[in-house]
Amino acid sequence: MRKLIAILALVPCLALAQYPNKPVRLIVPFPPGGTTDLIARMVQAKFQESLGQQVLIENRGGAGGSIGAAEAARAAPDGYTLLMVFDTHAVNHHLYKDAPDPFKTLEHLMLMVTSPSTLVAVQNFPPASLPGLVERARAEAGKVTYATAGAGSSNHLGALLLEQYAGIRMTHVPYKGGGPMIQALLGNQVDICLMSTPLILPHIQAGKVKAIAVGGRQRMAVLPNVPTLAETYPGFEQISWFGLLAPAGLPREVAARVHAGMARTLAVPEVRQRLTERGFDVVAGTPEEFLRFVRAESDKLGKLIRDSGIKVE
Repeated sequence: MRKLIAILALVPCLALAQYPNKPVRLIVPFPPGGTTDLIARMVQAKFQESLGQQVLIENRGGAGGSIGAAEAARAAPDGYTLLMVFDTHAVNHHLYKDAPDPFKTLEHLMLMVTSPSTLVAVQNFPPASLPGLVERARAEAGKVTYATAGAGSSNHLGALLLEQYAGIRMTHVPYKGGGPMIQALLGNQVDICLMSTPLILPHIQAGKVKAIAVGGRQRMAVLPNVPTLAETYPGFEQISWFGLLAPAGLPREVAARVHAGMARTLAVPEVRQRLTERGFDVVAGTPEEFLRFVRAESDKLGKLIRDSGIKVE
């Protein structure tokens, strides 16, 4: 009997020692075509090499990413289900009643990359500068339309901040994710959008949309002639961020292996170069840093949501 108990006690240890011994599911809680999906596919091949197992991307969009997050939160905490999130992760629990509590149901493994947002306009929108945009929005209150990936998304919150800084009022047009949002913009269904630079950069470079301003503290090397939002409104900063999570209760040893695997992936020169060329800044921080960052974002943006009275349908 003692021998049987000893053998059973070794089973979890053996499982940890062999991790991963089957494919790993990586949930992207947005439809294909958005920035989170873009990053997942940019790192997928090298992440597979680093882990030594196949990584299967599963798009589970809806409710600003909270449906995919809930799916991950329900999964076994064994390292075979991972979740890649966008910055809506810090605010969904303020907006959706069924969104999982990010601090109770999920393990924060790594803040992977960040990117300044870029304010863009369709080519047939007359203003080509931030002052021109603000002047038009003041003259025609509510007539300037802006696209977002949904209520409470960074696109939405960033536009609300712009309205506060500039003293203007625009009309919100929400879509279900970054892919549909960008298609609406390219189809001239809206006037402007404040979105992740890597997602819109190819369309700026192709002349399909025009860049008005960038949301970082300084101008971007890939868009050197585009001023920052802060050049007109000091202190105004708008960035997008992306991170890696897992179900709560993940064994420390497995968490360390997943973190190390992604850190090695982001350190591969080919991967880093591709990310940098698209406008991403690689962070690859520690779990503790990521958790502190998300808590701070949740507190700051939760207040903005309450003060603005944002509601989701």
